[in-house]
Amino acid sequence: MAERSQTAPEAGNDMGNDDAIGGNVSKYMVLPNGYCGQPKKGHLIFDACFESGNLGRVDQVSEFEYDLFIRPDTCNPRFRVWFNFTVENVKESQRVIFNIVNFSKTKSLYRDGMAPMVKSTSRPKWQRLPPKNVYYYRCPDHRRNYVMSFAFCFDREEDIYQFAYCYPYTYTRFQHYLDSLQKRNMDYFFREQLGQSVQQRQLDLLTITSPDNLREGAEQKVVFITGRVHPGETPSSFVCQGIIDFLISQHPVARVLREHLVFKIAPMLNPDGVYLGNYRCSLMGFDLNRHWLDPSPWAHPTLHGVKQLIIQMYNDPKTSLEFYIDIHAHSTMMNGFMYGNIFEDEERFQRQAVFPKLLCQNAEDFSYSSTSFNRDAVKAGTGRRFLGGLLDHTSYCYTLEVSFYSYIIGGTTAAVPYTEEAYMKLGRNVARTFLDYYRLNPVVEKVAIPMPRLRKENPPPYKHPFLRGPASNYPNGKGDKKSSMNHKDPSHSF
Repeated sequence: MAERSQTAPEAGNDMGNDDAIGGNVSKYMVLPNGYCGQPKKGHLIFDACFESGNLGRVDQVSEFEYDLFIRPDTCNPRFRVWFNFTVENVKESQRVIFNIVNFSKTKSLYRDGMAPMVKSTSRPKWQRLPPKNVYYYRCPDHRRNYVMSFAFCFDREEDIYQFAYCYPYTYTRFQHYLDSLQKRNMDYFFREQLGQSVQQRQLDLLTITSPDNLREGAEQKVVFITGRVHPGETPSSFVCQGIIDFLISQHPVARVLREHLVFKIAPMLNPDGVYLGNYRCSLMGFDLNRHWLDPSPWAHPTLHGVKQLIIQMYNDPKTSLEFYIDIHAHSTMMNGFMYGNIFEDEERFQRQAVFPKLLCQNAEDFSYSSTSFNRDAVKAGTGRRFLGGLLDHTSYCYTLEVSFYSYIIGGTTAAVPYTEEAYMKLGRNVARTFLDYYRLNPVVEKVAIPMPRLRKENPPPYKHPFLRGPASNYPNGKGDKKSSMNHKDPSHSF
């Protein structure tokens, strides 16, 4: 079940009014009005005092119905989306209706079939509730705010049940994952602490590349990837893990990418917000993705550390910072898609569209039609917008978004719900797309296809039924006369 927090605040039994929610409920038992006897099975106990937990208040409406209030982000009452709580002391076959009544957003994928996640101690794998049991509507009893209600039947008295907005991915899980990678002693995987959060949690920076690319004086082509600047956007971490898992693998494509590129990855920019169970903000209530212009070393230390590193690389003549990708999750749209920048230079603008087009070819869940390029004023403080204005014309900055709920495959109308594995698969496809972008496919073929053993007396010509070497990458079967290995812009392919 959930990892227990040692510092989570306790709300006690005095739940107060909606505006007074200041912490998570802690082993809060709901008793019927006027009940004076000993608590018994069926008197539900709610808890959110664990890592990434969020539930601020519980009101019993009737014997079967409960109003649940999301705790706002710390120091910022505007954001109320993420929830993650447990229920215990249930009775077998007990039926309930839970109403999440204080969402801060009106638009939601709950209108399109999304459902909360659930697991229990005897069934530890997360699964979505049946969409037919979930309702999203304006409620007259709550000032016509939107309410998400779901019906549930508890079936095992000894189980503790856990409900969440989406698949949780905690700071502790992330640290255990990185520890396991570090123990493998891979000479192409490097982990360092770039800084610390306000609450002294690690800001990890990963470097994945061939050791030859890190020798003194070596020129580097850098791809910089960040994630979880918004802590409640947990799919970001699964996508990021998919990228990392692929890049450190022994897959021929991964080996070639490590030889030609340097991947810098900061997978969790907001570790405090992740730990606390916030949706969008840091401990101090800041939306870090609006503070890239001038991050404070004391209020936004993780952002400040990443920005300083990027500027340092930008000023290094031996380093070419070619890509910046910030990974997010989207609460109202389907599929994966990207946001890019708008430039006055039409050629640069067209070149920027190349990577999303290639990713669309590699990932069935990625939608180029949903990808957009903008310069909205409200996005001015984001990493994509700030770095897009700072870096030169050879660098491309994107926000990669992925739906909290599902994707629709081209040519169909049925929504396919995302799983943890599907999110990680998108990450693997993002990594693979760099192979196409840099036209490294011929190199992979040389790595992947072993030379056959030839008998001395009659050496047959080598033929492969599927792969024909570099020439197969061109429509006319002839290789390009000029080497494209170091050519960054493949836009003329479209």
